[in-house]
Formats: sequence, structure tokens, C-alpha cells
Amino acid sequence: MKFTILLFSFLLFFSFRSSAQNTYSVKGSIVDTASKTQLYNASVSVLNSKDSILLKFTRTAKDGSFQIPNLKKGKLILLVTYPGYADYVEQFSLDSVKSSSDFGKLNMLLKAKLLADVIIKGSRAAIKIKGDTTEYNAAAFKIQPNAKVEDLLKQLPGIQVDKDGKITAEGTTVGKVLVDGEEFFGDDPTLVTKNIRADMVDKVQLYDKKSDQAAFTGIDDGQKTKTLNIKLKDGAKNGYFGKLDVGAGTDGYYESQLLFNMFKAKEKFSAYATIGNNGKIGLGWQDAQKYGSSDNLQFGDGGELFITEGDNDGLDSFNGQYNGQGIPLARNAGLHYDTKWNSDKESLNANYKAGSLLVTGTTNTQSQSDFVGGINNTNANESLNDFMFRQKLDATYQIKLDTTSNLKLTADGTFKNTHTVNDYNTVTTDGSNLRLNDNTRSIDNKDNTQKFDATAFYTKKFKKKGRTISFLVSEAYNETTANGYLKSNTDFYKPGTDSLASVQPIDQYKTGDVKSNVFKTNLTYTEPLSKTLSVVLNYGFGFNSGTSKLQSFNRSAPGVYNVLVDSLSDDYKLTERSNQVGSIFNYKKGKATFNFGTKVSTVAFNQVDEVTGNALKRNFINWNPQANIQYRFSQQAGLYFNYVGNTVQPTINQIQPVVVNTNPLNVMLGNPNLTPSFTHNFYMNFNSYKVISGQSIFMYGNLSFTTNPIVNNMITDTTTGKSTTQYVNLSSKKQSNYNLGAYFDKKVAKLDFNLGLNIGINGTNSYNFNNNDLNFTNSNTYNISFRASKYKEKKYDFYLGIGPTYTVSGSSLQPELNNNGRGANGEYGFTVYLPLKFQIASDGNYEWRGKTETFDSDFHRTLINASVAKTFLKGDNLKLSLAVNDLLNQNSGFDRTVSGNFITQNTYTTIRRYFMVSVVWDFNKMGGVTKK
Repeated sequence: MKFTILLFSFLLFFSFRSSAQNTYSVKGSIVDTASKTQLYNASVSVLNSKDSILLKFTRTAKDGSFQIPNLKKGKLILLVTYPGYADYVEQFSLDSVKSSSDFGKLNMLLKAKLLADVIIKGSRAAIKIKGDTTEYNAAAFKIQPNAKVEDLLKQLPGIQVDKDGKITAEGTTVGKVLVDGEEFFGDDPTLVTKNIRADMVDKVQLYDKKSDQAAFTGIDDGQKTKTLNIKLKDGAKNGYFGKLDVGAGTDGYYESQLLFNMFKAKEKFSAYATIGNNGKIGLGWQDAQKYGSSDNLQFGDGGELFITEGDNDGLDSFNGQYNGQGIPLARNAGLHYDTKWNSDKESLNANYKAGSLLVTGTTNTQSQSDFVGGINNTNANESLNDFMFRQKLDATYQIKLDTTSNLKLTADGTFKNTHTVNDYNTVTTDGSNLRLNDNTRSIDNKDNTQKFDATAFYTKKFKKKGRTISFLVSEAYNETTANGYLKSNTDFYKPGTDSLASVQPIDQYKTGDVKSNVFKTNLTYTEPLSKTLSVVLNYGFGFNSGTSKLQSFNRSAPGVYNVLVDSLSDDYKLTERSNQVGSIFNYKKGKATFNFGTKVSTVAFNQVDEVTGNALKRNFINWNPQANIQYRFSQQAGLYFNYVGNTVQPTINQIQPVVVNTNPLNVMLGNPNLTPSFTHNFYMNFNSYKVISGQSIFMYGNLSFTTNPIVNNMITDTTTGKSTTQYVNLSSKKQSNYNLGAYFDKKVAKLDFNLGLNIGINGTNSYNFNNNDLNFTNSNTYNISFRASKYKEKKYDFYLGIGPTYTVSGSSLQPELNNNGRGANGEYGFTVYLPLKFQIASDGNYEWRGKTETFDSDFHRTLINASVAKTFLKGDNLKLSLAVNDLLNQNSGFDRTVSGNFITQNTYTTIRRYFMVSVVWDFNKMGGVTKK
């Protein structure tokens, strides 16, 4: 952090030194030609006459006056713009004889009064900061022909895109990518970034998307999603475009995808289909933002105990996520439609997606469990075969009932089926390498999930400015039914010998039926108390009901499972009633906005064991305080600070007192006596952009700590290697984590390339019990990276990033075994355009981890991809390419982690070197889009 402060101070000093050497300036005032009134907040820019590059700009004061100091001498252009008026353009010169220019009163003409032959062109800044929104002018950033939005994003300061298409901005993952402010397939941002053409884009807007409630009232409620909005050019909203991509490779790898988009004024229709087994398409299963309640609802954050799909169903069901382990086969298809009608008073946005994901492969996990007095070593092999099929349909309808009221209706439904067939083989030894147990097991599970959500959100504004009322009602229903077989055999050995002591066979059939229904309402009223102060009052009611019925049966005869195992079965019913009230005060004056308040909810919780009749009843209070401060130093610089506190209730997994024996060597046990914990979250960011120098600075930081945390207590039988884990509260300690970072980017005009510097620090402090001994784990990672990039249209482009890392990590139970060590990360990418429309491209990354007290050997991996391609047709819309993935064949599938008292090394099947021939056809018939 000291380095960041010194760097920032140096840059400011350098900027002041440079400014002091420039004594040239301009001044004047802006008035309306007809009324002679002064035009406040008009934009005044000075450009270089030779190439129209923007040098400096300002806005007029309330009396219409302006002054721009610290200019350079030479031939310049003055450009004045104001909404509704024609741009004013005048050339002038500054030199040693005439170091300043006074333009006096400049008269602006309304566009309506202009003659037809008067045409004046203006200029736009590369980056503008409007309130909470950073806006990038797409035309100011260079991209290659037929580039996609993802290629454009890589050029924007403060935004990073990794090899998988994941977008990070200001230290936060971008969860939504909109097109003209509308959802576009909703939960898969890469469908926008990898497929829409960059030359169709007018602006890229980066902001924290607020809940509908906060967007309506203008008062922050703490619910935000980092969002990119891709605004298209007006001329790019009529016609169609798309892409057909077909590829065949060695070792049986392939990929194909088709995307079609049709825009007609206010209507958009899109369709896509993908299939591939190379891990590059169709794997965006995770919903970044669920439609309906989660986006709009502000009631009961962190306050409820939910029974949801897959929660403790007693079966190892597939979650539908691919994390690089195994070979995936993905098939996906989808339809999107949105439109506006009735003078934009009504709109509809609908999406349908269907697809499947099959993951096969093997993994080997070697782990070491440390405890007072010794260690256990485990070597586990897994053969996996996981399958999921999912369908999802959602729709959002909005209507403006009149000039003051609106209604928004959302609904979505999901159907999901999974099938998991996995085999395991595990050997556990003690510190002397003597065998404690052997285990072989297999699972064969199926589950079916149905989810339905619906929300209605009504808003109304009154005559008094700032006075509003809104009402939200939502209902969500989830049901998961599962069934499967667990077959396991465990051999336990006598302590200190290799002699067999006992055998534990398991042959069981398991079923699960988990249901949940959540109903919520929220009434919100805003009232302005003065010109600068307003208050938001809200009341909400919630009702949550759910059931969880889990059963395990032993076999009585071959193929007959009818002997109920009581200790592994349950039948629970959960009901919960919540009432919440809250008030938030909002103060806004000049450049500053400050709001603070809290929400308080009372919760009555009742869980009944339908088998025994035993009931668990609790009443508790949840607090959700919040505060945030925003300050705009200028249009290009601002500071934001936010605090949110929330009560975190234990999950139904943690409290339900049922033994889960899916892994007989690691048994989970519920704890009905758990109490809530409380988490404090702090977040801040600072951003600054200097137009003249093209310099960007972003700083961010977040800190969270939890009181009365819920931690796990693992009891390990040192003679057998068998462990039982139960969650407990730790009232005397606090757990915390933090993340600090700074990003600096500057355009080096003379060399025509960008330089960037990224500094980051993150760490965690956590606790757990091991055989009832408290273990404290502390981990801190420091990193710094340098980045450079350069672009030359139709000639070449490249980027390079590299930097070291250092990690300090250890635990209190085994202080002599730490994970302190150095590391480094690097990445690069380039494309070179050759004669006859040939292209050579490559990208890659390097990872190195030095040896530590825990791991006695280095780990390094270099992944390089390369391709040669040739384009055809007039607009280079057809491309034939030969590519190689993992040229050095080093993607061995390898991870090392340290967590609590566990040290883990994981090797697994993954996608390695293959060659692929691809044909890509980009078709486009859009009005106003330049075809290069």
C-alpha cells in the first residue's frame, strides 16, 4: 500500500511540474444568440489542429464563462458543445508572441434555427465519468476488423478479460452485460462479448447496477451488481448479423456454434446453438443474476433459513459446474426476444435456454491432515461421469400505467435433471506411513429439480418531487427429488500394524425430497425532508415453508432395499415468519451524497421432526445497518465508500441433526444449537481519468469480518483415520478477509502504446477446531504486475503482462509447517497481419510457485496457444485457421492448496495439446456499420 501512495504522489508531482511549464491559455464566455442568456455547464474543448486529438477541456461556470490554462503552443481548435445547440468550432494559434487568446462572448445557435447547409462536426472524450457511471467512447479505441466486443473491452483502462471471457472491473467480477440497457440471455455475459461485433458499439458504460427499488428512489439500498451496458450505434439497430464457427481437431476434439441476431428498431431477436468438447463454448451454467426476486428484493437479506435444491439431500449430486477437471461435452441452444411498443410505454424481454453438460475423467487427491500429536495422509482416486440437462424460460414485462406509475412483472421457470456415476478408491496412512484404512465406494445418483419464481413491482411518484411509494411481492418455489445407490467397503487396520482389524460394508438405496416455498412483500415510501435530505421507510412481511425428507435403506435381498436406517433418515418441516421495518436517510448536496440507516427484522422459526414429533423453535432479531458516501471531485474523478452489516443465519445443512454417510470416512453431523453470526462489510473505490494524458487511476479495497462465526469442528479417530465434522459457533473470535488493489494506466503518446501497473494485496484470517483444539489460519498474498500493449490497424497488436507474487500462510497447530513462498504470473498475446490476408497469432500464460516448507518442490507451467489464419472475401468475413492448444503440452491438471489444517495436492484429467482446423464466417447486414 505504501508503494501505491508513493506512486500516486509521484504522478501528481510530475503532473504539476509539467503543468507549470505551460503558460498558454484561452478564455471567453458562452451565450445564446437569440436570448443572450449565459449557457451554464457547456463543454469547451481544445484540440490539436493537425490530428484533432483532444488536449484539454472544461465546462462553463454559471455566468457562462470559461478559462483553460496550461496549454501548449501551436495551431489549435476550439470546440464548444451544448445540448440542443449547434457545435461552435474555431481555429486559433498560440505562440511566444500570443500566449493567450480571449474569445469574448461566443454566440451559440439553436439547431432548429440552423440553415440546411450548415454542418459542424464535434469530438467526444475517450472516457467520461457521469455520476456512478464510467462511459467509454468506443470510437476512441482501436480494434481490428471483425473484432468482437470482448476485443474492445481488452482495450479499455480498468477492465480485464481473462482467457475464459471472465470480466473484472475495479477489482470486482462483472456479473451482467446488457445491450442498450436490456437483458441479453440474462445469465451468460459471454454471449454478448464473444459474438456482437465491436464496430456496432457506440459506448460502453460501466456501473454498479442497483436494485429496481434503489434505481426508482435514487437512494442506495446496498444491492449492487457490477454491470457493463453495450450501447449500439443508431445505425446498427436495423438488420441482422451473426457467426458460424465449425472446427475439427486431433484426439477427437471439436467445436461448432451458430449465432444469429436480428435487430429492427426497437425489436431484437437472437438465437444460438453450440456443441463442443474443448471447454471453450457453452459452459456458462452459473446464473450471475437470477431473474425476479433476487434482483428486486431488498427484504430479509441474510435473515432466513432456506431449504433449497440440493441442500443436504444425502447424495453427491452434480452441480452442473465445469472447473477444468475432466473432459466436458457441452450442448446448448437459446432464443432471445425483446421489444417495446405503445410509444415505449410497454416492453417485453424473454429468454429460453436449453442444454446439457457431460464431464468425464479421473482425479487423484493427496492430502495431509495436521493435528496435535501427528498427521494423517490420504491418497484418493476418483473416476467421474457427471451429466446435467437444464431448461430455463424467463420473461419480464413492464408497463407505464401513466406519467407517474409503472408496473414490472417477472417470471421464470427452470427444469433440471442430473445423473452422477462416480467411483472412489482411498488409502489413509499415519505419519509413519502405516495404513489406517482402505476404502472403495461407488455412487449412482439421479435428481430432478423444478424452480418457479414470480415477482410484481409497482412504483408511483407523487406531485411533490422526491415523494414516492412502491410495493413488491414475490414468490419462489423449489423442489428437488433425488434417488441413488451408495456401495462402499472400508477396511480398518490395527494401530501400528498392517493387520486387518475390521470391515465396514455399506450397500444402501437413498431417496431425498426437498421442497421450499418463499413468499415476500415489501412496501417502501420515500419523503423529501428538505432540498438536500430525504428518508426511505419500508415494511416487509415474509413467509417461508419447506420440507426435507431423506431416507436410507439397507438391502434385505439382492436388488431389494426395504430396511429403513433410522440414523440416516429424517422427515423435517420448516416454517418461518418474518417482519421487517427499516429507515434510510439520504443527504445530497453539491458533489457529495451520503446515506445511512438500518433494517430490523423479527423472525419466528419453527422446525418439526415429523418422525419423533420433536420441535425446534427460535425467535431472533436480524439487523442490517448500512451507510455509503459518494464524492465527485470532478467529472473524471470520484470516491465511493460503502458499509453493510448483516446477520447470517446457519443453513439447514448445518443445523439439521442427520448423519450423512455418503463418504464413510468423512461424516457430516448437524448441530441444532447453532446461533447466528454477524458480518460487517466495508468497500471503497477511487477512480480518476485525465483526458489530456490518457491517464487512468483506479483504487479499491474491501474488508469484512464476522463475529460469532460458524466454524467446523473435525474429530478424527487417529487409530482408524475416520473423521466426523460438526459446525459450531466461536463466540470469542472474529474471522476476516480483505482485498486491496490499485490499477494505473497511461498512454505513451510518442511511442503509441499503453503502460499499466496493477498492485494487489489480499488475505484471510480463519478458525477451525481439530480434535477440539482451536486452529488459527492466516494467509496473505501480495502481487504486482506490469502490462504493456500496442496496436497498429491491420499490421499488428500485442499485449504483455507479468509480475511476482508472495504468499505468507500458516496455522497455529503446526507453526513449523507454513506455506510461505514466492511465485510469478505472466501472460501475453499478439496478432501479426501478413500479406495475402494471412495472420499469425499466439497467446499464453506462465505460472510459477516456489517450494515452501509444505511443498518441497517448485511448480511451473507454461501454456501457449498459437494459430495461423487466412481471411477471404472483401470484408475479411470468412476465416480459415489452423490452431494448436497447449503447444508445449504442459497443461497437466495440477493444483496445490492449503486450507485450515489441510494440505492438498490435486492432479486430474484435463484438456491438453490438440490441433484444430476451423472455418469462421461472420455475416453482417446492418445499417450504418462500416465494413472493413
